[in-house]
Order: sequence, then C-alpha cells, then structure tokens
Amino acid sequence: MAKMEIILSTGNIVSGVPSIVRKPGSSRSNLEFTSSLRDHFAAAQQDYAAAAGGGSSSPDGETPVDIWTTREGNTLYVPRIEWATAGLQEEGNRYDITVKLFFLPGAPISEREQYIKDAVDLVLKELKVDSIDLLIASFPEMSFDGDCEWEADKKNASQGDDDEEASTWVLMEKIHEKGMVKSLGISEFGSEKMQRLMKRINVRPAVDQINIRDCCKVPPPLIKLAKEQKIELLVHTDCTDILPSGTLRELLGHGPIGAGVVSTPEPGENEDGHSGSPELRGDLIPQWVVKYTAVVRDRGVIENKGYFAGAALVQG
Repeated sequence: MAKMEIILSTGNIVSGVPSIVRKPGSSRSNLEFTSSLRDHFAAAQQDYAAAAGGGSSSPDGETPVDIWTTREGNTLYVPRIEWATAGLQEEGNRYDITVKLFFLPGAPISEREQYIKDAVDLVLKELKVDSIDLLIASFPEMSFDGDCEWEADKKNASQGDDDEEASTWVLMEKIHEKGMVKSLGISEFGSEKMQRLMKRINVRPAVDQINIRDCCKVPPPLIKLAKEQKIELLVHTDCTDILPSGTLRELLGHGPIGAGVVSTPEPGENEDGHSGSPELRGDLIPQWVVKYTAVVRDRGVIENKGYFAGAALVQG
C-alpha cells in the first residue's frame, strides 16, 4: 500500500499592517484555517500560472497542479513554498512565538513523534528562527462542555486517553530538552486530567488553554490547581477537530470549492476522468494541524500568523 505525505500551508495570513493582539473573539480556528487555505491556493494558482506565461494548459481552464505545487521525494507541498522569501522582519529574539499542534482523530498515534518533528521544523523554517517560545498540544476528543463549570470539569475527567496523552507529552519533552521549544502547554485539560498527567511527566505544562464558551466560567478546582502549580490559564476559541476528513477532501478535490489536487470519489462513485491530477487518487487521512503566531514583544502586534497541516494520501 503506497502512501504520499501532503503538506498544506496558508502562508502569513496577517495582511497589511500587523494586527494588534486582542482577546479571543467569536471566530473559530477551523473557519479561519480553511478559508485561509482556499485563499492561498487560489492566489498560488493565479501567480504561478502568470509566471509560467499566463493562461492554463488544462482543457477545463484550471491551472495544472504541477505548476503551483511541488513534490520533494514522497511529500507534496500544496501550494509550493518559496522558502527564500520566508522569515520575520526582525531578529527572532524580539518575538513571542506560540505554536499550537492539533493531533487529529483517526491519525496513527504511533506516528506522533514524526508529526511533532514535521510541524515544529516547518514553523522554524517558515519564520527562520532557532526555537519557539511555547508549544501547546491539543488532543482529540477533549472539550469543556457542560451547563456549568463544575459539570464541564467533571465530564472532562473522563475524556481522551491518559496513556496516549502522557506518551505524546514525553515526545514533546524531547524537543524541549533540545532547546527547540522553551515551554510546553496543554489544551482542554480540567483539574482531574491535569493532576493525572502531571504524575506521569517530567516537564510541567506552563499553560493550560480551555474553551469555556458553554459553561462561561473557569472551574474553581482548576483555578486552585493552576495557582498551586504555577500554570497559566488561557481562554481560547479553537476547534479541536480543526480539519475533518470531509473538509480536507473538499479542499483538495475537484468540487466547486476544491483545488483539484486529488481525485477522491466517494465509495461506489466512478472516477470522473478529470484532467487536473489523475495520478493522485486514494484515501485522504488528516494527521495534524499546526497554528503559529509571532508577536512583536515591545509593540504587542502580530506580525506573522499562519497554519501548516499534514495529511496522508493512501493508495492501493
């Protein structure tokens, strides 16, 4: 069974003057992420088609995939990345760089070490820095849902998988020890989950992000624990399952809002003979998404913000 790795990127989604850092609003990360991908795909198709002499050689008028994407070994970059133009405007030590890594449901847990390496390496290369300040892990099936903060904290205690989360955290500790990441953080961990995790790890979380859109308040037991353990509590509006398989298929497929990169018919459907990329067929498996933000410390503005995502195309 053949497998190709696909790396998706948004580029810097901060346009014009860098944005002032604001408190989290009502927009959710999955909407920002997918719309930014579509915009970046469309811009790349237009720019690379123009650079290649204008127009398109495809009968249907689409820009050929090999013009605006690039393949290195068994990895396809969508769109291609111009690393020479990447980087921050000032020295890296003048920024607070936060990275949030979403481990997606359905992706093999055994490959998480590679996911961490790929995600962090891409951000370091994109920003042209040697390290990041904070890496936050977001695990599948974690939430803070409930009619009140007490119920949300109680429900959270039975979510996720303690063994998988602890073993993944140990992998993150490795890059922390190498100096690639200065601090580690966690997302959607209530008081009981946090206490159980801390008994099994060496590097204590510096941050715990929680989404309290339903219960409105931070659970008192979590506040108490965070104060005792010197863990900073932050509120976020991110979606845990930021890239469902159906959304990925829409983004890369040949539908009305797709980029025409991969032909992935639903079970029982026939191939449509589309000319965009007939060799790229198979099952698409979202693996991870990483969100990165670089804030200029002395000015409190976001200079660079974007996303990378990793997926597998399984053929055969």
